[in-house]
Amino acid sequence: MSDIVKYEVQGRIALITLNRPEARNAVNGDVATGVEAAIDQMEADPSVWVGIITANTEGQERPVFCAGADLKAINSGNAAGLNTKRGGFAGFVYRERSKPVIVAVDGLATAGGCEIVLAADLVVATTRSSFGLAEVKRNLIAGAGGLFRLPRAIGQAAAMEAILTGEPIPAARAYELGLISRLVEPGTAVQEAMALAGKITEAAPLAVWASRKVVLAAAYSDDETLKRMTNEEFAKVMGSDDTKEGLTAFIEKRPPNWQGR
Repeated sequence: MSDIVKYEVQGRIALITLNRPEARNAVNGDVATGVEAAIDQMEADPSVWVGIITANTEGQERPVFCAGADLKAINSGNAAGLNTKRGGFAGFVYRERSKPVIVAVDGLATAGGCEIVLAADLVVATTRSSFGLAEVKRNLIAGAGGLFRLPRAIGQAAAMEAILTGEPIPAARAYELGLISRLVEPGTAVQEAMALAGKITEAAPLAVWASRKVVLAAAYSDDETLKRMTNEEFAKVMGSDDTKEGLTAFIEKRPPNWQGR
């Protein structure tokens, strides 16, 4: 793992940190490959059940979680390097995965940075954060999922205004609209995300992963497809060792010991 994307494990939680504060954590080729490698490592590690993506904002006068694509990389002809084959932009926005990812935002998430946020499962953000798709101000469009994920997250009217004006949505408003799960004080986003991830790891991981899969599919599938998917995932979970452990623990009046199998 390169220093541009840091990866560490704390218990059952993987912490992934974008580490280009001098470039407002803009995505270049190294960031994209680094994030993809981090997600690969998280998915392959059976001891890790939840991931968190955050960013180093040290030394920034105005904190920026991620300013999106590195325009210098694009201008130098390296635009393709900002995407990976499996993950798309930043190695993440279209990456198939089973484990939930929380983003911990303390500052501006704009353009591709906002699209990274929208590709995650839960958002913890500070009151000084904001979220925007500023592409129209540069005669561009948000090409990494923002144009369809933002309306799903906050509704078409609010999303249309943000997309067509390019103006960022303040954290308080984003919280009201449902984009943010937990709104916290500056400097505490990672701490709160760790606490949220910890609550998730107390639940049975197979059930968490299966539930996440169906919830995400609900955005674009019909009821019959969702019913079939729910039944399939239900059967998988019911046939697992963890279901037997969960029922036994309930009967014995003790906390369950989840194994993820």
